[in-house]
Amino acid sequence: MDKNQITGLVLMLALMTIYFQFFAPEVPEQPVETEPIETTAPATVQNTKMTAVEPTAIDDSLASAIHRDRYGIFAPFATGEAKDIEIENESVKIVLSSKGGVVKRVELKDYLTYDKDPLILIDGSSSQSDLLFASNYKPINVSELYYQADYRKLKVEGTDSLTVSFKMALENGRYLEHKYTLGGTGFQLKYEINLVGMDGVIDNQDAQFTWVDHMKNVEHTLKESRAKTTINYQPIGDDFDDLGIGEGAESETIEQGLKWFAFKQRFFSAALIADNKIGKSTLSTIVDPADSSTVKTGTAVLTLPIGDLKTGKGKFQYYFGPNDYTIQKEVVNGFEQNVDLGWFIFRLVNKWLIIPIFNLLEGVISNYGIIIIILVFVIRLILAPLTYKSHMSMAKMKVLKPEMDAIKEKHDGDMQKSQQETMELYRKAGINPLSGCIPVLLQFPFLLAMFNFFPNSIELRQQAFLWASDLSTYDNVLNLPFEIPFYGSHVSLFCLLMTGSTLLYTWSNSQMNSQMQGPMKSMQYMMPIMFLFFLNSFSAGLTFYYFVSNIVSFGQMALFRKFVDEDKIIRVMEENRKKNANKKKSKFQLKLEEAMKAGEEQRKQKGKKKK
Repeated sequence: MDKNQITGLVLMLALMTIYFQFFAPEVPEQPVETEPIETTAPATVQNTKMTAVEPTAIDDSLASAIHRDRYGIFAPFATGEAKDIEIENESVKIVLSSKGGVVKRVELKDYLTYDKDPLILIDGSSSQSDLLFASNYKPINVSELYYQADYRKLKVEGTDSLTVSFKMALENGRYLEHKYTLGGTGFQLKYEINLVGMDGVIDNQDAQFTWVDHMKNVEHTLKESRAKTTINYQPIGDDFDDLGIGEGAESETIEQGLKWFAFKQRFFSAALIADNKIGKSTLSTIVDPADSSTVKTGTAVLTLPIGDLKTGKGKFQYYFGPNDYTIQKEVVNGFEQNVDLGWFIFRLVNKWLIIPIFNLLEGVISNYGIIIIILVFVIRLILAPLTYKSHMSMAKMKVLKPEMDAIKEKHDGDMQKSQQETMELYRKAGINPLSGCIPVLLQFPFLLAMFNFFPNSIELRQQAFLWASDLSTYDNVLNLPFEIPFYGSHVSLFCLLMTGSTLLYTWSNSQMNSQMQGPMKSMQYMMPIMFLFFLNSFSAGLTFYYFVSNIVSFGQMALFRKFVDEDKIIRVMEENRKKNANKKKSKFQLKLEEAMKAGEEQRKQKGKKKK
């Protein structure tokens, strides 16, 4: 038993003892009558009535005493009727409760769960919030009390807004207020906590706001949802951060306070944002593997500066909505980072190139499969100069292949001399051996940016294309009766098509690339096989994009080959040989030769030690 329960029990026993000792009514003496049945009947009735009244009086008295002990001056608000007030705009439907003056339920009107049910982001069973103040050095949970509600209308549209005010009014114009304001559009709900005239009633000790959210499972795959669910936050004077996406317990205390935090799921977030600041905060998440209805449980224990609440600066806003980059970048600085667009360079590509193109196409085309196909063509067109340069480099290497083979045969077994003479051949022919690698490397940020964009794009959620019912998750054409390690128990056809086309493209490139020899020539086929296992459970939109990109690359390669004149390449290289015959080696070439010599010496030394 806690302190409050023990205090209540002792107080109850004391009241009962005092009552029966001093205040219990005396039973009247019964007159002697000749007909006892008639005289005893009224007395029996009187005693019966008295017995029925006594427990009620005692219960009310005890309840009042308990409430005064627990809530102090707020005891009159410990009882009441909980009334729900439903407000809505074009995007959300929110239920507020007069008990606690809290957000009880949020429905996102434009979205459904994977099972096609209404998407309830939070409700009374999954989310709970508590607000504690200190009064006479004793904590009081005002979220347990009953408020009077004041509202004008329930539905709002366009540029209008509506306000709901929950108040606990004391004497002399003093009151505690929770005020909510909803605009006609958007997913933001403004929230104010006002303590008016509360000096001397509420201590000058910072308030504590606790929010526990058992984040509901509304997606297809629980495993993937858990991997992308965490708490994101923006510390005061610091960079965006998160708790990580592990399945164990995660916790962090932010001493300097927060600007905002969000219970961030794969496609949706429930967040609290401060106009001023949130004080010292502790954020934590935990996973219950046995509970398939809950992705993760997040807990936020926040300190709210009491000075802000007493001076009209206790202003916040809730965000209940999608992780949509276009929407979230308008909420508050840094809030758009709830959409995971990858590391710095990949994020820049997504932010400044992929998302604008995608949004432009989305405005005129409704089929997202077609949008992905057009996006491939646009990106391949942008990268065409780099692809052409890489292809030309491989064509030059192909022309030099007979001479390179002759050098290797001439210096069979002497790698150093073979490499030196090959580098001299490149120099005289005017070829940079890295000219084919650099364009490929420059294309990598675009390739990997898609790896973040498609799996986190809410626009693809529940969008069907061909045999894929949902482009945001894997396409399943066959369920296996067993599970393959690292692969899964299903077959993704888009992933198979992507892997097959990648292997074919790799083979076609190897015919042009004369530099790829020996084990490296075989190793290049390992990456597509690895991606077959790795991407089998990834977004169908991603694997479809890679498949279409491979098909377009085949077309580009065929087109480039028509423009490649090997005779012209040979003539250019012959002219370069004449020009570079007496030309001094560049500093880069000299350093490269020195590095090669050093490497060869180390190899020889290791060979001697083994002998």
